[in-house]
Amino acid sequence: MTETVTIKDKRFDKFIDFQDIQTAINRIARQIDSDLHDKNPIFVAVLNGAFMFAGELMKEVTVPCEITFVRLASYQGTSTTNRIQEVLGLNESIENRTVVIVEDIVDSGNTMVALKKELNKFNPKEIKIATLLLKPDALRQEIHLDYVALEIPNDFIVGYGLDYDGYGRNLKDIYKIRM
Repeated sequence: MTETVTIKDKRFDKFIDFQDIQTAINRIARQIDSDLHDKNPIFVAVLNGAFMFAGELMKEVTVPCEITFVRLASYQGTSTTNRIQEVLGLNESIENRTVVIVEDIVDSGNTMVALKKELNKFNPKEIKIATLLLKPDALRQEIHLDYVALEIPNDFIVGYGLDYDGYGRNLKDIYKIRM
């Protein structure tokens, strides 16, 4: 029997097990270690959604690094607003640094394009993007993603940091909306 959860007015079915998420994070952490072993990267995690991914990724990455957080908003309910609104900005210097954006999910790509444009104003050496989830069918921007843990279909999902109107972030597995 499929495990389901109810969040507010919607039902969600278990989609990706925590262990599968961990395996994917471990895989990209090894890639990051290999690629950035001599680069002193600074990880810029996008709140609120990426907090769990960032925490688990940082436990697995072994290269000397720093982490900081920015907060952006582009979702309302179950659909994107197509407006990126910076809520809390960057406090650390990224000038001449390798920056790794840590994002929970890339769907349209609008958030990543806007954030990369914003970060480039601070003259980083390079910007790489690590995302837990990618929805290739929803991508509308041309953007290179350096580290993709998992590709998923264009379904609305919650759990492992992702939310539905603020709820569901605390679920350790990922669930997709029941249609």
